[in-house]
Amino acid sequence: MALAGPSHLLSSSSSCLRRLNPLLFSAHRRPAWTPRRAVRRFCAAVTERDVFTSPEVAKSFDFTSEERIYSWWESQGFFKPNFDRGGDPFVIPMPPANVTGSLHMGHAMFVTLEDIMIRYFRMKGRPALWIPGTDHAGIATQLVVEKMLAAKGIKRTDLTREEFTERVWEWKEKYGSTITNQIKRLGASCDWTRECFTLDDQLSRAVVEAFVRLHEKGLIYQGSYLVNWSPNLQTAVSDLEVEYSEEPGYLYFMKYRVAGGSRDDFMTIATTRPETLFGDVAIAVNPEDERYAKYVGRLAIVPLTFGRHVPIIADRYVDPEFGTGVLKISPGHDQNDYHIARKLGLPILNVMNKDGTLNDVAGLYSGMDRFEAREKLWSELVETNLAVKKEPYTLRVPRSQRGGEVIEPLISKQWFVTMEPMAERALQAVEKGQLIILPERFEKIYNNWLTNIKDWCISRQLWWGHRIPVWYIVGKKCEEDYIVAKNEEEALAKAQEKYGKSVEIYQDPDVLDTWFSSALWPFSTLGWPDTSKEDFKHFYPATVLETGHDILFFWVARMVMMGIEFTGTVPFSYVYLHGLIRDSEGRKMSKSLGNVIDPLDTMKEYGTDALRFTLCMGTAGQDINLSTERLTSNKAFTNKLWNAGKFLLQNLPDRSDATAWDLLLANKFDTEASLQQLPLPECWVVTGLHELIDKVSTSYDKFYFGDAAREIYDFFWGHYADWYIESSKTRLYHSGDSSATTTTQSVLLYVFENILKLLHPFMPFVTEELWQALPYRKHALIVAPWPSTDLPKSSLSIKRFQNLQSLIRGIRNVRAEYSVEPAKRISASVVASADVLEYISKEKQVLALLSKLDAKNVHFTESLPSDANQSVHIVADEGLEAYLPLADMVDVSEEVKRLSKRLSKMQTEYDALLARLSSPSFVEKAPEDIVRGVREKAEEAEERISLTKNRLSFLQSTVSS
Repeated sequence: MALAGPSHLLSSSSSCLRRLNPLLFSAHRRPAWTPRRAVRRFCAAVTERDVFTSPEVAKSFDFTSEERIYSWWESQGFFKPNFDRGGDPFVIPMPPANVTGSLHMGHAMFVTLEDIMIRYFRMKGRPALWIPGTDHAGIATQLVVEKMLAAKGIKRTDLTREEFTERVWEWKEKYGSTITNQIKRLGASCDWTRECFTLDDQLSRAVVEAFVRLHEKGLIYQGSYLVNWSPNLQTAVSDLEVEYSEEPGYLYFMKYRVAGGSRDDFMTIATTRPETLFGDVAIAVNPEDERYAKYVGRLAIVPLTFGRHVPIIADRYVDPEFGTGVLKISPGHDQNDYHIARKLGLPILNVMNKDGTLNDVAGLYSGMDRFEAREKLWSELVETNLAVKKEPYTLRVPRSQRGGEVIEPLISKQWFVTMEPMAERALQAVEKGQLIILPERFEKIYNNWLTNIKDWCISRQLWWGHRIPVWYIVGKKCEEDYIVAKNEEEALAKAQEKYGKSVEIYQDPDVLDTWFSSALWPFSTLGWPDTSKEDFKHFYPATVLETGHDILFFWVARMVMMGIEFTGTVPFSYVYLHGLIRDSEGRKMSKSLGNVIDPLDTMKEYGTDALRFTLCMGTAGQDINLSTERLTSNKAFTNKLWNAGKFLLQNLPDRSDATAWDLLLANKFDTEASLQQLPLPECWVVTGLHELIDKVSTSYDKFYFGDAAREIYDFFWGHYADWYIESSKTRLYHSGDSSATTTTQSVLLYVFENILKLLHPFMPFVTEELWQALPYRKHALIVAPWPSTDLPKSSLSIKRFQNLQSLIRGIRNVRAEYSVEPAKRISASVVASADVLEYISKEKQVLALLSKLDAKNVHFTESLPSDANQSVHIVADEGLEAYLPLADMVDVSEEVKRLSKRLSKMQTEYDALLARLSSPSFVEKAPEDIVRGVREKAEEAEERISLTKNRLSFLQSTVSS
């Protein structure tokens, strides 16, 4: 599979070649091997009446048949990797959807793109494995079940942990398959026999193993640090689970008096969160800010704290242009302040409880809700003359993605992973070409995040998830001693060895961040840590990881780090990143805007194929604007395919005529000789198909799916349907030559079945339905061999048929200009050199049919016709002209009257436009765009008048002659 032309393959660097050609130059070549398990053999596809419907009996493709077709594929075992044709396995780990999820357009996007890849490489003969699964979604799932219990009057805390998790498992068994079934509706041809869930026994074992190994290497530690805290959920949350929104708020200006100074010695500080002043440990200014230089080194008095003093320091981090240029340092409640405090060795004060109320550090405000405290504190600042002003200000508010409440930066004791050592190897993987990120521009984002990576908080204060495999000793402080083990029995044995048989232990109540298990997904789903598993040996590392660019670092980078750490290998060779789906105006879809497009509703109305085709038309990494207009257009494309199939089946031999079908199927057009003996339209369309196969295959190999889709669309609609099918009717209906008819039938079938193959990864349902309607299919389309590339082509036929097309278009344009009745046949004289006339005259019937000429009065000559001065002259191409007698097309005298009347009206309109433009009051006072519009209309009117005058003059000359 060639990816680039010779001019692009000059470098001898293997990494350069691999970057140019995804999947040809594999970083991890697997040795040849024979699978131990029984291999399914593909049997001949059978058209079953209860599964497939033929265009011969159905007016259009019935979208309700999609589920039947999908079930049939699955029942035949087509989704499993097949090794009959050998080849290196092509593997995609599906991003696990949240078990609580309901299908949205983001799912539709990744399923479409990944299914395109897997179907293409399956048809190419590679053992293709797409591993599906779902994520236990710790926070989301716990919230769903808590709400369900609340509806029954039950709180989570009314139950034991075991009772609650049992309820969650019951919910999962009942509703957890919803998202899976919806993904199937999109046509996802993944191997469902290998479906995984992140809390499955095997994956849970992998999670524990990973934790233990990282801890043994000293990469996991426990400590109190600033984290994103959700007061309502009572847990730390990851950066990905925090969404920022711009909301109206206030900037509060308040006085901090300078200790030992006069009443005029104070510093005004601006803050959006005055309630955090109880956690202030310093006041900072920029060292170059002369306004405050005299106060550096002195102490400031924190308002409403009964005289608590904090140092006034200088640090270049402070922006002298923001607010007043004075910054309060509250390291317990602000990420930036936290890092300044760590850098300068300042103490850290936490003023907030985990439920979002203020704690004892806040003195009289203790127990008060943080937002209630903000209002009360401001009123007291006003009363004590410490308030300066309050200004409206647009806040960037961090909110929980799940609960919606405002996230609080809070010091909390958590488990962390040291990321820097692993990040270094993940950076090297890209640098050495072991991992290719597509589009390439995302490498910078990947590199930047890993270069500036922070340690990862992996603990969550939830009941649903992977319990942290840490046990504590009863009677001892957690910080003093703890045991990391793979299970409770092992932990107890370790504790007894150290503390005696009477020791008692208890497990850490926290669970691991959901992303921890997701980071192991590419190899835990294949049996790791048991690397002797057949699936692990045969299918790891994966080939491609496809996902949205918005989780490049939250998920993709972590998978790369974990893969290298635990397997010694990059977990996949390529990362393909898609963009976000927006509405037709480019806005993010949201319920508040009312612009959410439901994929399930879309599939019912437009068909799954139209939705998939629409989603794949974008460019990798770019957001796509989804509109009903695009969907409608691609639904029409589905109908066009169906109608082409109907036409084909109506004009092919009866399936019972085995002799005729032997003749049709024997024609493969894969040699120069077989191509050159074809008539011009057939040679042209077969050449176009062979060029299309090469271009589309290259686009697939490069992951240029939008390009491939457009190339197929343009060829099918613009070449096959609009031109060749119409041309073929002359052989099918009017030739009287059985040999010519057979040739045309062969070409119609050959081109159509190859179009179905090329299009199948994009539009699997309608293409399979049409394929099954064609007689004598040896395979189901889903497993049919991909068309061969580098087939013969005739550039001469392309040029010659383009000349014929130009001639036909020219005649059609003249008919339209003179408003010739559609059914009226007219005469024509085609003038050209002898060599041009030789091939054009052979297609007289095609020319007559597509131009609506009277075939008996179409003449081919090397000289001008006698009535040339009374004919419309067409120049189709250099050396190819035509003359259309006016008398055949219109009543000249009536046409002169009609055009004269039309010209008079046009002149009146033109004069009115000129009058407006000559008026100074209009030109000077009207808006610029209005004036420009009138000027453009005048220019267009002038051009139309000129054309009409020329035509009128021509008509009048023919009358006088």
